[in-house]
Amino acid sequence: MFDMMGMMGKVKEMQARMKEVKDGLVHITADGESGAGLVTATANGAKQVVRINIDPSLLKETDQIILQDLIVAAVNKALQNAEEKAQAEFKKKTEGLLPNIPGMDLGNMFGM
Repeated sequence: MFDMMGMMGKVKEMQARMKEVKDGLVHITADGESGAGLVTATANGAKQVVRINIDPSLLKETDQIILQDLIVAAVNKALQNAEEKAQAEFKKKTEGLLPNIPGMDLGNMFGM
């Protein structure tokens, strides 16, 4: 016989584990560079840019910190907007396919 309550418990457990993993992604970082190291960027596992470094030879020293902060903010906003659009598209494409269970966001199970 099908154990609906058991399955729901497993789904909730899986959601909790996925959230735990997702929350831990901010502690994973990776670097990228361009222009033979003149510009470097650091992003975390949550797809957020956390640091931009621009070699001072590319600009006036007084502009460097402001420019770095503005680039980080703009890139993170673009990533956030892209994520929101992706979630909306996922919801639109899966409408009617996934059961509507109050309190459960099954879209998060697929990373959306």
